[in-house]
Amino acid sequence: MGKVSAFVYITVALLVLFLVSHSPKKHSGHNRHRRLKLRSSFRFSNLTRHEPVPFDPLVADIERRREDRQWEKQYLENTHPEFTDDHAPAHESQPEWEDFMNAEDYLNDEEKFNVTSRLVLLFPKIDVDPADGFVAENELTEWNLQQAEKEVLHRSMREMEIHDKNHDGFVSFAEYEPPSWVKNDNNSFGYDMGWWKEEHFNASDADGDGLLNVTEFNDFLHPSDSKNPKLLNWLCKEEVRERDTDKDGKVNFEEFFHGLFDLVRNYDEEDHNSSHPSHDSLESPAKRLFSQLDKDGDRLLSDEELLPIIGKIHPSERYYAKQQSDYIISQADSDKDGRLSLIEMIENPYVFYSAIFSEDENEDDYEYHEEFR
Repeated sequence: MGKVSAFVYITVALLVLFLVSHSPKKHSGHNRHRRLKLRSSFRFSNLTRHEPVPFDPLVADIERRREDRQWEKQYLENTHPEFTDDHAPAHESQPEWEDFMNAEDYLNDEEKFNVTSRLVLLFPKIDVDPADGFVAENELTEWNLQQAEKEVLHRSMREMEIHDKNHDGFVSFAEYEPPSWVKNDNNSFGYDMGWWKEEHFNASDADGDGLLNVTEFNDFLHPSDSKNPKLLNWLCKEEVRERDTDKDGKVNFEEFFHGLFDLVRNYDEEDHNSSHPSHDSLESPAKRLFSQLDKDGDRLLSDEELLPIIGKIHPSERYYAKQQSDYIISQADSDKDGRLSLIEMIENPYVFYSAIFSEDENEDDYEYHEEFR
């Protein structure tokens, strides 16, 4: 039965490809020849800022290889300034990528990287729950999440190689050092919150052995995606420390309203382009949420009482994966049935290679900014 389904799917895919290639070009206002761009540079200080992840695993792999080389170069410049550009190992050629001397040229060469063919290949890998010939929001979210988790783990493993000085597959706190961009700038994100301090390290140590394995180290770098209760509790404590302006060890309503509530509200709102509500209109729902969280009724929020909303204060990769899915479907779902057919994906190919768009005042259509920039 599985073989028959696979045969039918391949036959349909080939037919779709034939029809698309021989039909009049109607691109719904999108520029089919818009140039795909890779992110142009890698910075250590971007590690704590969320960035879109490539939809296509092949593009993600190209970008990772390119980023690895940039990362190695910058790491050497920060830790071994005696290396010159001419002698840095990062500048050694990689034979398997000699054909792609310019990665962006490769991505924009239809003979080497055909977007339509890529979408036909990827469609059945996304359409799995159920495999019904359509890509639903949950399927696209899971796909985006898989790509994001792979990207995050790759970066964590790369970081771990630096800190695992005895090469035993674990990182101790003695081995760990904050990134150079943190040490050189005490105002960096997370520095005052103890992001790089021992309490954070110990909270990440799920099994309590004093060492971080690769999973624990990944959680250490990306606590918002962790299932480790110790780490989630640590996040709550850090939020109290940051918001607690009167230093009483808890968060009062004013401290909650001017900061935390905005983060929760932004998370819950699906339409981020709605008009900004007034201060008075927000105070009532803020008080209602504050009261729900204040379990002991002392009119203060402890770190334990922040736990139900910590996932909204620090959104996980799933949140961003769903945002990306919602955007893609809103742009490519021509018949507005809330799901994508293969034809809809093929007719809107570059929607899958972009994450941010803005309206150009000088044009009637949208200008798309490729997510790999």
